[in-house]
This record gives sequence, C-alpha cells and structure tokens, in this order.
Amino acid sequence: MNRKDFLGSIAGGLFAATAMSQGRTIRKVSDGCDGCELIYAGMPSELSNTAYLPDWNEDMHKMIVEGYLFKKDGITPAAGVTLYIYHTDSKGRYSPAPNQKLALRHGHIRGWIKTAADGFYRFYTCLPAPYPEHNEPAHIHPVVKEADTNEYYIDEYIFEGDALLTAAYRSKLQNRGGSGIVKLTKNANGWWVCKRNIVLGLNIPNY
Repeated sequence: MNRKDFLGSIAGGLFAATAMSQGRTIRKVSDGCDGCELIYAGMPSELSNTAYLPDWNEDMHKMIVEGYLFKKDGITPAAGVTLYIYHTDSKGRYSPAPNQKLALRHGHIRGWIKTAADGFYRFYTCLPAPYPEHNEPAHIHPVVKEADTNEYYIDEYIFEGDALLTAAYRSKLQNRGGSGIVKLTKNANGWWVCKRNIVLGLNIPNY
C-alpha cells in the first residue's frame, strides 16, 4: 500500500474510532477484504442512491446498472447502505486520473451510492474491459458498508456472454450477496442496461 492509499486506511480507522466514541460497536463480518478500506478515500460527504462514474463521458459503451438492496431475509428493503464500486477502463487498466491522489490502485473509475428507503440504487458508467492478460472476465468490484458493520466485498458484477466466463470460472464464484452475473440489454438510447439485486450478508462469513 502506498502512502496515499494508506491515508484512505486511516480514514477507515477514524470512522471506526468515531463510531466507538459514540457508543456504537462495529460488528466484524467477512473473511478479509483486501483494499476495502479505500472506500473512504475521497468518499463524498453527501451520497444519494444514484451516481455517475467519471467514465460516463469518456467512452461510447455507456451502461446503466441498477437494482435493489435487501436485508438478509431477501425481502425487506435495506436503507442507508453504502455501495462502493470501481472497475477498469476500456483498456482493462485501473487508470488513475491525471491529478488523482487517493486510491490509485483502484483507478479513477469509482463511485459511491447510498440507498434510500426502498433500497434502490443506480449508477451510470461504461462497460469495463477485461485485464490485458485476459485471465478474468470483465467485472465491476462492489464493496458494501452497512451502518455499524465493517465494510465487506460481494461477488463482482460479471456479464453473461463474456467468453472468459467459463464453466471453471463460474464454479469458483461464491454468490456473496447473491449472484453477480448480469444480463446486458440495450435501451432506446443504445446504452447497455443491467440489473442486479443484492442481499446483505448472504454467503458472507460471520454475518
């Protein structure tokens, strides 16, 4: 971890310290989450249930991702939950912006959402490319942060029909938060659209 990303981890520690000082206990779940502390690096102070990622105006392969977050019962809407997402650019790289100083390892295509009362979320971005080595399907990384629970990762968004989404790769998926495999369709504007609902805690160790 470089110095700038280390500052992001400090921010995460400060969040936990603030919660403890207010008499709240942070519940520890999951089995580790490499890089999840960077959710706090550059996170805006005000969030809504809709976000435009920086690449929305950088690429022609526009994509809208939306769905609902539910509590563990899979029925009750989950309000006030932060969803952090990041992914590669059109060349399969986590490319930083020219003046970016935080979370460099995640690149500049990153964003934050906070669900409203109905649990709905939506983000506008562009279709990511697979790594140049073509050893994994194209994907979007999601990290969940519930109130009074540490941040944890769920299965990546992966696109049905990707040639790299082989049977062997599917067999390794854990369905954390539910299946992350989504089906792409096109809307009237010619933009890709996909939907994914997320169940909090599903297949998350120690939840």
